[in-house]
Amino acid sequence: MAKKPASRPAAKTAVRKKWTGHKTAAKSSARKAIKSKGRVSTAKPKAKARPKQRIAISHHREEDFKADGLRAYAKYRDLGIAAASHGLAQAHVIRLQGPCNPEEVSKLHFHDVQFQMVYVLKGWVKTYMEGEGETLMKEGSAWTQPPKIKHMILDYSDDVELLEVILPAEFKTVGLKA
Repeated sequence: MAKKPASRPAAKTAVRKKWTGHKTAAKSSARKAIKSKGRVSTAKPKAKARPKQRIAISHHREEDFKADGLRAYAKYRDLGIAAASHGLAQAHVIRLQGPCNPEEVSKLHFHDVQFQMVYVLKGWVKTYMEGEGETLMKEGSAWTQPPKIKHMILDYSDDVELLEVILPAEFKTVGLKA
């Protein structure tokens, strides 16, 4: 007695029939033609392709700390991330110059960024963040600051060093009245 070949389950057959016809392709082409004749398209515009990112390597050198950053009381060491990522992000090490002068340092502000993260490499810093209040961040502490959150530095140790990562690399800082 010859064995009958196993039949395909009904669900798989139905799926196969749905995709074998030319009607689906014809409907899709017709929709595209209608949309291109002045009708509103629901298609999202294509995002501009970013240039390919490069490798960024940065070794510690004292001469790389520059006083040309956002704050006059700080020195910044650019880690090369902004150039390597074509502006997608930036990362730098910040040394706040002691002793802390609250009249110069403690100014309420926010950054118009998509992402900001800070990690304490050395020393400590006392911050104020809207909705969080005052927080003492010590060596090994890390925090994120949501976009446009109002914040300020209240105090810091003379030896504090921070790693800061921000997206995008170019952004605005807006000073506020306390």
